[in-house]
Amino acid sequence: MRNFVLALMFCFSLTGCGGLIDSYFVETPTDTVQEKFEVAVESMQMKEYGKAVLLFTDIKDNYPFSPYVIEAELGLADALYLNEDYLNAADAYRDFESLHPRHEAIPYVLLQAARSLRLSYRSIDRASSNVQMAEEYASRVVNEYPDTEYAALAQEELKTCRRLLAEREVFISNVYWNMGNYEAAYNRYTRIMEQFPDVEQVYEYSKKQAEASYILFRKESAEEIREQKEGSWKNWLKSWL
Repeated sequence: MRNFVLALMFCFSLTGCGGLIDSYFVETPTDTVQEKFEVAVESMQMKEYGKAVLLFTDIKDNYPFSPYVIEAELGLADALYLNEDYLNAADAYRDFESLHPRHEAIPYVLLQAARSLRLSYRSIDRASSNVQMAEEYASRVVNEYPDTEYAALAQEELKTCRRLLAEREVFISNVYWNMGNYEAAYNRYTRIMEQFPDVEQVYEYSKKQAEASYILFRKESAEEIREQKEGSWKNWLKSWL
């Protein structure tokens, strides 16, 4: 026993022996946050977006005071977007704006939020609330950051959003038309003309449909009045017979 203690003391007196003992009793350290960030960036370059999402999320959640965390938050949003996870990407971009409203990347973030929300809209027969929000974000870039490189891109995004919204309104109006509810169809086509004069093709179509709807509605109304009059006359005549 005495020999073991002496050997242990001798070992500690030698340079590097402590490291040897650490290798047996201390857990091997994981990658540093810098290494994780570098791997995440490399994953983005390699188009391994799912892997990048995991790494950026790890940095964001577990290293809140790291100098890489802000870049990781933005990288996470971009990775989600490129991975076509548009709803989560939109949330990530909006979270970034909430956390860093004065960051120099905000015009880009707002544009990407608009794109993500618009791309999450899959079908004309679904609710268009995300497209409406996308329109708002694109408008913010155009109005609040007109001198940035993103303003022109946001203007194009805005046009796309308005076209999608107008086309959905036409879809609903056509449903009323096909049901023969010409009064409701007329009202909706007219509303499209008022709200979307800038969407030329939709405006012209709605104008023609509004005119046709109005004519058919007036015709139906006239027939109803005639039938009511004839019904009243026949009822009066029967009362005398």
